[in-house]
Amino acid sequence: MRMHKKGHLEERLENCADILTVADLSDKNMKRAAEAKEYLDLVKIFGNTNPVRLEIGCGKGKFVCETAALNPEVNFVACEKISNVLIDACERVKAENIKNVYFLNCAAEVLEKYFKPRSVSRIYLNFSNPLPKEGYKKQRLTHPRFLGIYRNILTEGGVIVQKTDDEAFYRFSLESYKAAGYRISSVCEDLKNNPVEGDVETEHEKMFKQRGKAIYRIVAEV
Repeated sequence: MRMHKKGHLEERLENCADILTVADLSDKNMKRAAEAKEYLDLVKIFGNTNPVRLEIGCGKGKFVCETAALNPEVNFVACEKISNVLIDACERVKAENIKNVYFLNCAAEVLEKYFKPRSVSRIYLNFSNPLPKEGYKKQRLTHPRFLGIYRNILTEGGVIVQKTDDEAFYRFSLESYKAAGYRISSVCEDLKNNPVEGDVETEHEKMFKQRGKAIYRIVAEV
């Protein structure tokens, strides 16, 4: 189902310009676009040198806002390619005056355009689209081509924390991490009954748990 464009979207995005970088999407060649570096000045953005964590696909921002509140000594960049969704997260951060969250409106393919090598300590992948059809395999956010991008921006010893309700995607991701040389440091196939301290529940996660679906969690280390 196609999402209706929110009213006054451009104006609302402009009002959030102090906490948001919108990618220039004029070049549809993602590889070439990623090579034209426009690194975020994270020290200037946050006013400190605290560790930086990245959520890829932040949706309406529940996870990043609540996780940032629990970790005031950490800076968070939340990436979301759909501006129609991202605006809700941006406006929540401004309304709640959250100082350690910044937003990036771009696709995961061009993350290296904005992040210097070894600049991110943790990446969150929360309920990414599993794209079950075989023809879309390369678009899955745990496909080796994406894991290579993440490896380049993660610090030594950096981790990816992934949650999904899709068992096939979970299995695919486990194999992808191993094939890409990541070390699997933790797995959970029933997060509802084995909660992790400090792990914030996302909007989708709450819905899936209410439906009785299993929640899978992986921690993979560079």
